[in-house]
Amino acid sequence: QVQLSDSGGGLVQAGGSLRLSCAASGRTFSNNLMGWFRQAPGKEREFVARIWWSGGSTDYADSVKGRFTISRDKGKSTVYLQMNSLKPEDTAVYYCAADLSWNGGRWYANSWGQGTQVTVSS
Repeated sequence: QVQLSDSGGGLVQAGGSLRLSCAASGRTFSNNLMGWFRQAPGKEREFVARIWWSGGSTDYADSVKGRFTISRDKGKSTVYLQMNSLKPEDTAVYYCAADLSWNGGRWYANSWGQGTQVTVSS
């Protein structure tokens, strides 16, 4: 199983930027689908972005397209989420996930990071 440690959250004003990092360790994951999710207070966890570790193809939730960019550094075993033009509605705890799969209309992951808080003030 992959162990994940996410970091980089903080407090930022609307319009600002943050970069989240997810350091992975454990078994190799050459054909792994990894991603970021977020959970706001009183809401369910939602998909934000995903990336194939091997080929690097990406996909985003409509709410973050054009503002967020997911990437990975194979040498550092790290996945990043660059967040620009942040809005107050982006406020949430952000979680990194590995071994993603889609089944029955929802995402599943074998590994989750501990979460990092992102707060965007208006």
